[in-house]
Amino acid sequence: MIFIEGNTFLMGTDSDVGFVDDLEGPTTKVTVESFYIDRYTVTNEEFLAFFLATGYITDAERYGSSHVFKLLLNEAERAIYPTLSQTTWWHEVPGASWRNPEGKDSSIKDRMDHPVVHVSRNDALAYCFWAGKRLPTEAEWEYAARGGLIGKQFPWGDDLHQDSKHHANVWQGSFPTKNTLEDGYLGTAPVDKYEPNGYGLYQTSGNVWEWCLNPGKIPLATFQQKNAHHFFQENSHYSDGIYALRGGSFLCHCSYCQRYRVAGRNSNTALSSSSNVGFRCVKDVETKKVKMNE
Repeated sequence: MIFIEGNTFLMGTDSDVGFVDDLEGPTTKVTVESFYIDRYTVTNEEFLAFFLATGYITDAERYGSSHVFKLLLNEAERAIYPTLSQTTWWHEVPGASWRNPEGKDSSIKDRMDHPVVHVSRNDALAYCFWAGKRLPTEAEWEYAARGGLIGKQFPWGDDLHQDSKHHANVWQGSFPTKNTLEDGYLGTAPVDKYEPNGYGLYQTSGNVWEWCLNPGKIPLATFQQKNAHHFFQENSHYSDGIYALRGGSFLCHCSYCQRYRVAGRNSNTALSSSSNVGFRCVKDVETKKVKMNE
C-alpha cells in the first residue's frame, strides 16, 4: 500500500466535458485525512486467496449470471445471450463470474495479475473486511488518483496520448463495434501495466471501474461535511442502493464516455457486476479492527 499524506485539494472540475447529471463540479475544496491505498486494483490472485480462505460466494455466482461486453464473446454466444435494452453491447451470460469472466468455458488461469472483475460492491466490502481494509471515499480516491497534480484531466497531465504513447487501457476505434487494439488490450490489462502516477498508484484511469465507499451522485460539497469515518459508519453494510464508481474502464471512449478523467464520476447498484468493474482498498493510518455492520 502507498501512504497518502492528508491535505486539502480541489475536487472535481469546472469543465463541461462530462455529464451534467454526474455532478463533477463546481470544483470544491475538500480536506482528506492521511490514509494508505493499494498500489494496484485487487487482482484475481488476491481474490482467489480470499476465496480459498473463506469460501466466499459472490453475488454473480449466487445470481447465476453476470454482464459481459459483447466483443469478449464469440458470434455464437452473442446470438443466444440476451442484451440490455439501452446498452446493447452488454450480454447477460450464465455462469459468468470472477473465476469465469466470459462464462463457464473461460478461466482466469492466464490472468492472475489482472484485476478481479464481476464483483459487486457487496463482494468488494466482504474482501475488505477479510483484509482489514475498507473502500475509499470518492474524495480519497480522487486525491490519490491525481498523484499530486493540480487541475489536470488525467493522472499524467491533460492529453490522453501525452508524449505519443498510451498511458491507460481505454478504447481505441469506434465504440462499441471496433477496437483497433492500439494499446494491446480488448479487455483488462495486468494491474501493473503503464506507468504509475506521482504517488506510485497504477491505473487510476482506465482498465476497470473501482467501487467507492460513498453513495453515488452526491454533491461534492458533501465531502466537506463528512469524512471517511462518517461514510464508513453509514455505508459499510451490504446494500442494493446506488454507490459511486471511479476511474473509467477499458470501454471508455471520447465518443461515448470520457469518465476516465480523474474528475469523472459514475455509479451503479451495489448488487451489479460486469466484466469491467473491480476495486482497490484503503486503510486508515490508525488501524482498528474492522467489523462488518449487522
